Amino acid sequence: MTRKSESGNPALAKKSEAALRSLRSQIDKIDIQILKLVNERASHAAEIGRLKNDHGSEVFTPVREEEVLHHVLESNKGPLRPETIRAVFREIISGSRAMQKTLKVAYLGPEYSFSHLAAVERFGQSVEFVKVGSIPAVFEEVNRGHVEFGVVPLENSTNGSIADTLDMFTRTPHLMICAEVRLPIHHNLLSNVEHQKINRVYSHPQALAQCRTWLSKNMPHALQKEVSSTAVAANLARDEQGAAAIASKQAAVTYSLRVLFENIEDSPYNETRFAVIGRQKSPRTGHDKTAVMFRIPHNPGSLVEALDVFKQAKINLTWIEAFPARAAKAEYIFFVDFDGHVEDAKVSKALKALQERCEEVTVLGSFPAAEVSG
Repeated sequence: MTRKSESGNPALAKKSEAALRSLRSQIDKIDIQILKLVNERASHAAEIGRLKNDHGSEVFTPVREEEVLHHVLESNKGPLRPETIRAVFREIISGSRAMQKTLKVAYLGPEYSFSHLAAVERFGQSVEFVKVGSIPAVFEEVNRGHVEFGVVPLENSTNGSIADTLDMFTRTPHLMICAEVRLPIHHNLLSNVEHQKINRVYSHPQALAQCRTWLSKNMPHALQKEVSSTAVAANLARDEQGAAAIASKQAAVTYSLRVLFENIEDSPYNETRFAVIGRQKSPRTGHDKTAVMFRIPHNPGSLVEALDVFKQAKINLTWIEAFPARAAKAEYIFFVDFDGHVEDAKVSKALKALQERCEEVTVLGSFPAAEVSG
């Protein structure tokens, strides 16, 4: 029996089906071409890996990977969106890198925490992810050589710096920031019960803080319960009656939860910056940032004198944070990010001047400045 089109014209329906088959056939041919080219690219990447191995070069080169992504995004004319192109090439790069070596990357787990999503955004899926229970544990995994890299949250645009991360930099100053990830953070209320029946909301303290206004307006009677990650919160919300979680949509899928309310973060521009920590240095790209921590004399005007170094050098500060030092007297360690690379002449000169005005200066790394992920 011939299936009729909406207009009731069998001939038109037959013509439409023929056009559909033709388009699908063309797609099948293009898929084979894409497959051939992707594998050809992988062969070249494998040869590069052999050359790197001969010269003892690093497998993970964030500078080169950013160059590749920037190049393809600049060349993209659509109709695919930039974030789609970035995701496709991120996985191509990840798979090619894995042909040289499978990297181990630690993150604050479980899976589909925002730290996990940031790690995937930076490294792709073709790595061995190692989930740990705390930010200090990420640093320890890198410090002990159990993994090559770790991904830790550094600051959030709504709620400020992450104290555990800053504290661990003071404890392990020999670890470096090799790259950064800027991830838009969208929070969702997840549960398998109606919101009127929710009596407690689980999430990471940062996530709860980023949604405090929404929660006070919409869930004023629900207890807010802090846990180690948003993914842990989702797991609890799945298993407990009357519970909800603030977490990602990916966590909702993984833990079989309904998304009751989307994008409940108080700021629509909510973003978390993550640091990729390791032991390798990143070469200069011309679009870099440098992170430094320093301790100043406990004297009037010491901070002004230290920061004046950057003003005199015409170096733009992109972040500054004070953190209590572990000392008997009231002292602070200051963290700053600024535009430029340690190999830049004016940055090198400024750092020498900074050392003269501080009791201690530690360069935490120079790395490519990241764009906001899609």
